[in-house]
Amino acid sequence: MSDVFAAVADTTRRHLLERLRTEGPLPISTLSEDLPITRQAVTKHLRVLEDAGLIQKQARGRERVHALSGAPLRALSDWLAPYEAEWDERLQRLRTHLDDSPDAPGYGTGDAR
Repeated sequence: MSDVFAAVADTTRRHLLERLRTEGPLPISTLSEDLPITRQAVTKHLRVLEDAGLIQKQARGRERVHALSGAPLRALSDWLAPYEAEWDERLQRLRTHLDDSPDAPGYGTGDAR
């Protein structure tokens, strides 16, 4: 999982993943066109994503396209879910505490927000 964290830590790689998520499989020429880096640098970023299992190369005619592979992201999401639930619970307790505070708008009027 550490390779997935390392791969998504980079802004350029997150941008590439987002394009593949929203636009589907794309060739490197398309992925490179809106980035301020060389095609060679994009290739290196794609290799890191591929090594982490986040994308796969597919042959489409004479072209190679890169496609998102969701399994590592699902595994990461599953691992993070208990932490998210705990923080949601903590934030809800804070909201309740603040709503019950004498300084809260509507305190004592039954109009707690």
